[in-house]
Amino acid sequence: MATTTTEPPRSASTPTPATPGWARWVDDHRKWLFAAPAMAFVAALLIFPLGWTIFLSLTDAEGSVRAESDFVGLRNYLDVLTDTERFWPAVGRTATFTIVALLFEVVLGMAIALLLWRPFKGERWVRVAILLPLVATPVAVGMMWRLIFDPNIGLANQLLGWFGIGPQPWLAGQHSALPTTILIDVWQWTPMVVLILLAGLTSLSEEPQEAARIDGASTWQRFRHVTLPLLTPTLTVAVLLRGIDALKTFDILYATKGRGGGSFHEVETLNVYAYGLSFDYNEYGVSSTVLILFFLIIIGAMWALTARRKEAKR
Repeated sequence: MATTTTEPPRSASTPTPATPGWARWVDDHRKWLFAAPAMAFVAALLIFPLGWTIFLSLTDAEGSVRAESDFVGLRNYLDVLTDTERFWPAVGRTATFTIVALLFEVVLGMAIALLLWRPFKGERWVRVAILLPLVATPVAVGMMWRLIFDPNIGLANQLLGWFGIGPQPWLAGQHSALPTTILIDVWQWTPMVVLILLAGLTSLSEEPQEAARIDGASTWQRFRHVTLPLLTPTLTVAVLLRGIDALKTFDILYATKGRGGGSFHEVETLNVYAYGLSFDYNEYGVSSTVLILFFLIIIGAMWALTARRKEAKR
């Protein structure tokens, strides 16, 4: 008959094997170790292009990035920052495009999100219709609206003619092109703001709303003093994401106006200006300078919006 032997239980006084120091360090930092490969890969993707662009901005590279170039230091930055014909007007158009488009998208997005907040008949179909602009790519959207706003055969002028209004230049006008491109951007990206704000609205508690309703608060008072303060963090996120994206808008502008943002550079933002310097004139040193300055503007905008978000959380 086979017998089994069991080891006596280890007494409390029996010491446990010591854990090596490196093992404790690995255990304490395991979350960073697991994420390190991905972080290193993303850092390499960011650092190399940024470093190369900074290097080119300090040279007079033109014609080809492999051609011989001389180190010129900060001369490109001084030339660009004193350029009142192309650079600073492009900065102004970029700021105008971003601020106006963002303002309309947030206001319309809030209004539509509030309408979709409560269930109603046909709600699913309405949501699908609102989200349709997000399905198409910005280039396709730009080409579509370019045909709609065509001064000769465009649908927009035909609709105006039914009401006795004369044809408008829309994208062809020197002063109407930028507002028209802002309208196109608002049409496509307002649904994104609606999605973010609607998600925030559906996560709000009903108790504050019910309490305000019992106290006799009107719809506007409930929105101003209850809904809006509770939705401020979500609203800040929507402004942050959409604002940075609007700053970098290129596809719609290039698809509707082409090289240089039009004959009079009427929609030439910093993105379009830098693209033209690089691929139309092959001035890589100057274009890299514009891109670095644009990058600093984006970082500054991100910092300002993030600081506003932290204040909203407090």
